[in-house]
Amino acid sequence: MFATAFSHLSKSAFTVARPAATNKVLTRALAATAGQAEVVLVGCGAPNRGMGWYHAVQMLEGRCPSASLDYIIEPWFLGGGAEGPGGPEFKEWADDSTSKYGTVFGTSVGDLPEPKQPRCALISGRTADNPRLFKECIDAKCSTVILEKPGAPTVAELQLMKDQAEEAGVGVLMGYNKVSNLVEMCHECACALFCPLLIYIYISINSFHVNPTTHTTTTTYYPLTTQNVCKYVRKTREFAETIPGSHVTFVSNNAYENTPESLGECFERNAEGMLKNMAIHELALLVSFYDVSVENIESVEADKEFSSMQTLPGPSGKEFTDFDKIKFTIKTKTGKEVSVAADRCGGTDSYATVTDTDGEEVFRYWMPDDEDKATVQTLQAKYPTAMPYFFTQDPDYVTVKELAAKFTATGEEAEGLATIGIAVETLRVAEYLTPLLMEQLK
Repeated sequence: MFATAFSHLSKSAFTVARPAATNKVLTRALAATAGQAEVVLVGCGAPNRGMGWYHAVQMLEGRCPSASLDYIIEPWFLGGGAEGPGGPEFKEWADDSTSKYGTVFGTSVGDLPEPKQPRCALISGRTADNPRLFKECIDAKCSTVILEKPGAPTVAELQLMKDQAEEAGVGVLMGYNKVSNLVEMCHECACALFCPLLIYIYISINSFHVNPTTHTTTTTYYPLTTQNVCKYVRKTREFAETIPGSHVTFVSNNAYENTPESLGECFERNAEGMLKNMAIHELALLVSFYDVSVENIESVEADKEFSSMQTLPGPSGKEFTDFDKIKFTIKTKTGKEVSVAADRCGGTDSYATVTDTDGEEVFRYWMPDDEDKATVQTLQAKYPTAMPYFFTQDPDYVTVKELAAKFTATGEEAEGLATIGIAVETLRVAEYLTPLLMEQLK
């Protein structure tokens, strides 16, 4: 079924649509070269709807030069869902991608061959599947894993994943495209392939260097660096610092139809809930920049006039209770105050505001801004049926993947990317806030 390089793989493991010129078509398979990461996308999702699909499109189009997307693992649409809704569309896209790029599609991480270049896994499947897929990626000799939000369904599961990564010496970076954080970087290690560069430890100023020969660790202090991935966050924070006593509100919008059918489908597909899904980016900002932690929260107050919570049936018929929109203000014990608003039906653009001590808005910065709107229009014309939020955050998605891939391949610092430690703290906050806010809205 494959050229010689893949003769050892079972036919059930991978599927490739091959024209006659087999060797030419498969040249992209295992095509990562020196200076590139061999990327495995785990959990692609449906074309035009799945976040994994859009990650794939960006890499296949060459927009992340350090990332060579050599494998796409999609258990559902290549398995039980092949004949169901979205299955035929996925097959058409997969066949086209194989024909154009030689991309290898498979159903199981466990069927991957040995890596030829440093391997980076991008896990973008269902949150409930992440703990299992994460362990499979470690076993498949991925030296770096990029986890999409929120990482895992619960804090306990994400903490276990963090522990597994530390034990295996695997670097874990989070796909929080709106956040930067303090990132510990090891400047000694330039090794690749099976030698990890870092074990990330949250709330620590130490980096642990793993010796690939002896498997021992040494602890070294390095300066911490910060860089914002998302422009509107950086601009807002910079302006707020010029206004004494100012208050920042981060506003996140999606463009779902405001109907029971649309929201019910959204609630079921994102069953972990809004705070662990859509608003997790904003919570990561609060953890990173506003001293927000479960232990440091003094009070949280929902804006009942803005907020809404519904119980709706999903496509399966099962009912789900979640916020369709929520706004709340957190005050910390260290004297900081910040607000978050999220609306599933609020439109395509997100923004942040700064108000002065009188409550008057003195600054607002949009995502996308005027500079980025031309790119959004171009992408909308190219992918007219895709989820609109793909385009408003398009440059940030590229940045996250390029930084992570370059880090995997060369050891260059992935400045600005959140670690799994930040993710654990963020998920703790989400789990703490959800029942409190639901109770306030009853």
